[in-house]
Amino acid sequence: MQAIKIFILSDSVGETAHAVAQAGAAQFGDLDITYQRFPFVRTESLLQTVLAQALKDQAIVYHTFVDRKLSKSVNDFCQAHDLPYNDVMTPTLDLFSGITHRQPVNKPGKMHDLNTNYFDRINAIEFAVTYDDGKNPAGFLDADVVLLGVSRTSKTPLSLYLANRNLKVANLPLVPKAQIPDEIWQVDPKKIFGLTNDPEQLNTIRRERMIQYGLNPDTVYSNTDKIKAELAYADTIFKKIGCLVINVANKSIEETATLITESLGYNEPNR
Repeated sequence: MQAIKIFILSDSVGETAHAVAQAGAAQFGDLDITYQRFPFVRTESLLQTVLAQALKDQAIVYHTFVDRKLSKSVNDFCQAHDLPYNDVMTPTLDLFSGITHRQPVNKPGKMHDLNTNYFDRINAIEFAVTYDDGKNPAGFLDADVVLLGVSRTSKTPLSLYLANRNLKVANLPLVPKAQIPDEIWQVDPKKIFGLTNDPEQLNTIRRERMIQYGLNPDTVYSNTDKIKAELAYADTIFKKIGCLVINVANKSIEETATLITESLGYNEPNR
């Protein structure tokens, strides 16, 4: 397997360049990739030191400099030494400049300013943790999104992912014969989303979970007939509520979150 080194350079934290590189690499299956991030590179001398190492390692260079001089230095260096590179930021800045006829502020880390959106996101994350697994039914009435589903249908990770998009999320595990909190019936059904899964996949997920805990994977918890009964019960609740049902089988957290936000007509705030 070919070994590939990728250097992530930025005058901020480098998250965007890293995400772009990973998204591209993901389309080529298993690759032997080493990512090395160099954040807060804001001087020419430091930049040249990093570029010299990139040349020595024959690395692919991804960069997101808002400082045009540093961005040009990277591009010129890579072109002169035949190093593959991706200037992630410059085309985007040029596009917005052309549309708005304005110049960018060229302030590194602008996306991560401690503004109102940042604090709203922190509050949303705290909300998701507080009202995870139906800990306090009162949270259902204050939530932007309520997730319902049997065990291992990604309720908690999905709650936290949506919280990172500034949505307050509460979730409730559905267990046959367990009482549904009265608050659930007071929530607008449009805010409630039922999560389901294929029995076979849920069986695999639950077995793997038990193995991780060092326990016997063949229990009532992972029994296929028991799982089918749980899913049937959950489906009955979903129909009573009249909520949108999403089968999370073979869906990533991001895909499920997109279905939810699109259903809500939610526009994510600028960050």
